[in-house]
Formats: sequence, structure tokens, C-alpha cells
Amino acid sequence: MKKTEQTNKAICISAIASNQGKTILTSALLYHYKNSVRPYKIGPDFIDPQFHTKIANTPSINLDSFMMNQSQVRWIYDNYNDKNISILEGVMGFYDGFDKGCSAYDVTKLLDIPTVLILDGSGSYITISAVLKGLKEYKKDNTIKGVVLNKLSSSMHYELIKKHILVDFDDVVVLGWIGKNLDSLKDTHLGLDLNSIEKLESISKEVLKNIDISALENLAISSTSKETKNIYPFDKLEKSNKKIAIVSDKNFSFLYHDNIQFLKEIFSEVVVVNSVDDDIIEDDVDMVYIVGGYVETTQHYNNIKDSINFRNSLIKHSETKPIYAECAGLLYLGNRVDEKKMSAILDVDFTLQEKRSRLGYYYNCKNIKGHSFHYTKPTDLKDGFCTLSKKRYGKGEVASWQKSKVYGTYLHIFLRNNTSVIKEYFEI
Repeated sequence: MKKTEQTNKAICISAIASNQGKTILTSALLYHYKNSVRPYKIGPDFIDPQFHTKIANTPSINLDSFMMNQSQVRWIYDNYNDKNISILEGVMGFYDGFDKGCSAYDVTKLLDIPTVLILDGSGSYITISAVLKGLKEYKKDNTIKGVVLNKLSSSMHYELIKKHILVDFDDVVVLGWIGKNLDSLKDTHLGLDLNSIEKLESISKEVLKNIDISALENLAISSTSKETKNIYPFDKLEKSNKKIAIVSDKNFSFLYHDNIQFLKEIFSEVVVVNSVDDDIIEDDVDMVYIVGGYVETTQHYNNIKDSINFRNSLIKHSETKPIYAECAGLLYLGNRVDEKKMSAILDVDFTLQEKRSRLGYYYNCKNIKGHSFHYTKPTDLKDGFCTLSKKRYGKGEVASWQKSKVYGTYLHIFLRNNTSVIKEYFEI
């Protein structure tokens, strides 16, 4: 089959670890290009994509090469690559996740997208070049092409670090720097607080003030070889004549955008139900999908504790029709979380702990790959089934509960590459 060469602008923002400034730089760039930018998030995170989406006014797309294979990740990227520039935000440090096949290194190498590292230069100068050398030499086929220096005290500090990087590397562009103690960030926990969106203009200007945007754009030219014919690398499902309701609101907000798009492709009608607003699930709905989020904390529970119409309509639906629920959705299907009463559709109680119960990638008992992150746990395992394990077919604690056509699980998954789940639990 013939291949064609296509060029587009795309860049990945990565670092050596979390809390180094990835979100600050990514957010500033998304705001700068907000009229035509497609944001992406490498890995399974739900929080950063919400922030990306709000800044760019365009859904942010997760690229996860653990939960999907390489051809599937490439298809997801290409399918949503419809803007003038694509900006990817990495996960943790550049190589973190490499053991699972899903790091900034893995995804940018797969997609042939150049990476800009943001490096914290506070209290250092020559050592920054040594750190960069280690990152460059760890994997010779890395995609690191540019550097932005963060938390610098002055332009003189920047020039000092830049001088050593230029001496040591002929294949890295030093794009500029961000000063420490920026005025626009003083009262902002950027990346976690969606309410700080109104400050984005001042934040973006201050962050990008000493960064060469033209040089970044020149660096962001990415060439990819693609098959002339676009091959769909997933099992195909015929479109049904059924109607699905997605419970999605400020409590239930952990929803991969491609899951929405996929459900629109296979259901004749998709409606969004807001539990916080006490929406009801209409009688003509065939299937309910409750996404993850938060219901276990007092703040979030108070949002829905008086949503009686929603709860009663969900209970009525559950008597004869299917429900599929993830994490917070699972909790809401249970009896209670400590003293907080839920819908009692599933006969299971949960408790909220200070210590995490799970964090990271998991395989369930049917070898389906997903992600789980929660602080709750069931008080009794007697009615649970299907464990989650860090290893394929490994041992683990139960993480799913089912009653008739109602199914709840702690596992977050992509739906497009799990058609077996759709067939079994969504009744397509």
C-alpha cells in the first residue's frame, strides 16, 4: 500500500517530573493558540484534559498507549488532529510510564512529535545541561528537540544556562525562559483549579513573555508517514436504534471525550443527564452510563443528596434496563459511603480512607486494561467479583459488583477498543 507524507504542527510539553511547570506552559500555549488548537493529554488523567478543554474551547483527547495498542493510539491522534496546531501535555517525567509502554517518550516517538522540555533552573546553571544530557542519552531515539527554562531569577541567569546548553548540544533549541514568582500565579493553583480560567490571559502573557514563539513553531513541524487508506484499527459495531443517557456533571466529570464520540456513533440518540440539577432519566432511555468523579466527599455529596428525582428515575430504570458505572458511579449505585446514603441499587457499602486504595494501570479478571484511582473501599467483599491486578491474570482484590443488568466497577476504560464490554453490559 502506498504511503503519503503529511506535515502538521504538533509539540509535546514534558519535564523530568511532575510539578515542574508542564501545566503552566501548556496552559499558556493553549490560550495563545486558543482559536485553533487541539489539546491532547498523554496517559489516563482526567483533570488536565478538563482544564485544556476549558482553555482551548475544544475537547482535549487522551492518548494512552497502555490501554490502546500503537495503531489505535495513532488513529485516535489522527482522527482528532483537525486544528492548526496540536499541543500534547506529557505525564509525570518524560520517561515515566515507559515500563507500561505509555510515557511521553513512547507516544511522541510513535507519532513523530517533537518534545519541548521545561526544566527548573532555580539554584543551578551547569547542572541543567548535565540533566539534559542524561535525558538525551537514556534513549538515543528520543524526541527531545527544545528546552524552556523555568523559575529563573533574571535574563542573566537564563543566558548563563543557555550558554552551556548550546556548547553541549547542537540538536536542542533553547526557546526561552519563565521567571520565578510570577505575579499572575500568586493565588492560583494552576492545573487543578478550573475557576482560575479568568486569569489565563495575564498568565499566558507573563509565561510566554520571554519565549520565542516563532522558534517553537518552527520546531513543531512534524512529519508522519500514513497509509493512503485510513484503516480503522478497532472492532466495528453496527449502529443501534437505542437511546443512551450519560450521567455527566460537576460530580460525575471523569469522561474520556472519545467515549462520548464512540457512543454517538453506535447509539441512535445520546443524552446527557445532570444529577446535580436533579434531571430525570426519561422512560424511553435504553441504557445509562454513569461516569467517574466524586460523590464520597462531603462537598460533592451535598451536590446530589437532595437529587431525589434523579435517584428515583435511576432506581426505576435499574429494575429492567442496563446501567454501566465507573468508580464514583459505582459508589452511587451502592448503599452508602460511610454515613452518606446513595441509591442502594447494588447491595454494597463503601468507606472513605485517608490512604489510597488503588492508583495506576490495572488488568481486570477478563484481561481488560484500564486505570483506577480511588480512596474508597468496600466494607465487605462477599458480593463482589472480577479483581483488578497490576499484572495480566494476576491476583487482586475484587473491584466490580453486579445485580441483574446493573454493573459497577472501579476500572476506567476506553470503550472504543472494548467492544466486548459494550456488547455485554450496554446490550448493543
